[in-house]
Amino acid sequence: MSIAKGLEGVVALESKISSIVDGVLTYCGYDIDDLATNAEFEEVVFLLWNGRLPNQTELDELKAALDEHASLPDVLIEQIRSYPKDAHPMAILRTAVSSLAMFDPNADKNDPEIDYMKAIKLTAKIPTIITTYARLRKGLEPVAPEAGLGFAGNFLYMLNGEKPTEVAKRAFDKALILHADHELNASTFTARVTAGTLADMYSSVTAAIGALKGPLHGGANEAVMKMLEEIGTYDRIAQYIQDKLENKEKIMGFGHRVYKNGDPRAKHLKEMSRQLGEQVGDTTWFDMSNTIEHIVTQQKGLKPNVDFYSASVYTYLGIDRDLFTPIFAMSRISGWTAHIMEQYSNNRLIRPRANYIGLTNQSYVPIDQR
Repeated sequence: MSIAKGLEGVVALESKISSIVDGVLTYCGYDIDDLATNAEFEEVVFLLWNGRLPNQTELDELKAALDEHASLPDVLIEQIRSYPKDAHPMAILRTAVSSLAMFDPNADKNDPEIDYMKAIKLTAKIPTIITTYARLRKGLEPVAPEAGLGFAGNFLYMLNGEKPTEVAKRAFDKALILHADHELNASTFTARVTAGTLADMYSSVTAAIGALKGPLHGGANEAVMKMLEEIGTYDRIAQYIQDKLENKEKIMGFGHRVYKNGDPRAKHLKEMSRQLGEQVGDTTWFDMSNTIEHIVTQQKGLKPNVDFYSASVYTYLGIDRDLFTPIFAMSRISGWTAHIMEQYSNNRLIRPRANYIGLTNQSYVPIDQR
């Protein structure tokens, strides 16, 4: 059997949800540049779930449903209150999402309409889980979701306790669009493998969250901000990056397995980082990131990916570094649930093979002779 390490280049299934062809990312045939420039996140959610953009009535209905299901059960809030205050928010999110299944009487029912409602509930509640824990660990009480603020605006409101500016709301909305789906990435593949066993949607999403938690996937933008904080000042950039390159250490936020000429999402986040830095009156993180990009691109030929500038964008929005990956999940839940529903609609158990390279022709030896 031929081996493709990391399944690179292997086509595992057919999908109508998103594509990456010649460096162009599309959602259901719509170029990501077009959607990031013109759409709202809720429109993209509807698109991923239905294969088409909504009309105004459908968009209003989806927004109303997301508002309706944004609140958490009181028991779950108390459960989150009992979690360790120093736990990683991705561990909190993974556990809380798994717990949500126990509050849904239809959790184990596999039916298209029921699964669509589960997708709405999960999408609506994940922001509330993140903000609830983010506030409780600081000794603050959770802020209840408020209808009418929009998905992006409501998250920033629940996190900070005040209504966001239009610039902040639009920037965050655009970031969510850019992260919504990305073909058969590690967490999406995990979700589809789990759904392929006909496990319920909550189990499939919980598995996907576990995959996203890794620093080579969703945790990369958190690592980028950690790097910027370690560098600290502008005058230390050149030496820091040079040391990394000489020691052949990975510089987080650069390169991508499926993009050879740069990640098409990065330019949007770069511009958002610049705008937000100017809004808060401090472009330090943007300027540092821009300089690092120049050095790495010039010396290694690597271009930034979606994680690189999202780190400074989220920081300018007042979001703690360890919340970056949960926010990734908050966006990607739209893609995960779309893929799970697609998997259910034409299911086949995903079961690849492995090429055995271990010992052979072994014989059992009684324990007293070993």
